[in-house]
Amino acid sequence: MAATVSSKLLSLLGTFDSRHRRQTLSGIARRSGLPISTTHRLLAELAEWGAVRRLDSGEYVIGRRIWRLGLLAAGEVELSRVAEPFLHDIHAATRAVVHLAVREGTEVLYLDRVSGHASVPIVSTTGSRLPLHATGVGKVLLAHAPKEVQEEVLTHGLTRITAFTVTEPGRMRAQLHRIRRDGYAQTFEEMTLGACSVGVPVEVDGHVVAALGIVVPDLRNVRARLVAALQVAARGIARMLEPSFHPPEAGLG
Repeated sequence: MAATVSSKLLSLLGTFDSRHRRQTLSGIARRSGLPISTTHRLLAELAEWGAVRRLDSGEYVIGRRIWRLGLLAAGEVELSRVAEPFLHDIHAATRAVVHLAVREGTEVLYLDRVSGHASVPIVSTTGSRLPLHATGVGKVLLAHAPKEVQEEVLTHGLTRITAFTVTEPGRMRAQLHRIRRDGYAQTFEEMTLGACSVGVPVEVDGHVVAALGIVVPDLRNVRARLVAALQVAARGIARMLEPSFHPPEAGLG
């Protein structure tokens, strides 16, 4: 019984993601596959513990206690702590939006973001997840992911987000090869219209543990400079992480 209840509680928490930050009772029940009565009862228990919070509107959001537990994930915390000054240095030099991200399954998880002043539409936030195939940091992480992850994305994950999203497996395979060869990825309005990006890997002891990225309105005439800035920062982060760093599980699995 305990395991069954635990799995139900986890299924409720699993319905929350970057696209479902605020959910109604019926929405959570539908996404979890549980009856509304069961969902209501378990959400009350989660709310009492602090895992979720019920808003005045009746919608539910993730509670602060879950966030505090997430901060205990040692690999991500160490990575974010070491990378933070480098992200701010890149932002100071470029005035662009800068990202630090890792892979979580077939999605890119954003660990940190420094906002820029340029008028660029951005959908990512710290803690959000986006498709690997449509972002600069995501393509970097996909290019260095295990073969089974690549095949899963190439077979089932190339969804069209904008008119410029790459959805052809053959074309994506060619891009992943170039990313490994050239050491950087780029996107052109593939996640959001009006936003282009470049990303580079952060490699520690032969493993790509994260990616750094910059989002700008246009890459013409600035790509080489942005890639160089990111690569310098990535090497600096890697040097500070070695040799005792334990990579976040999300970045390797």
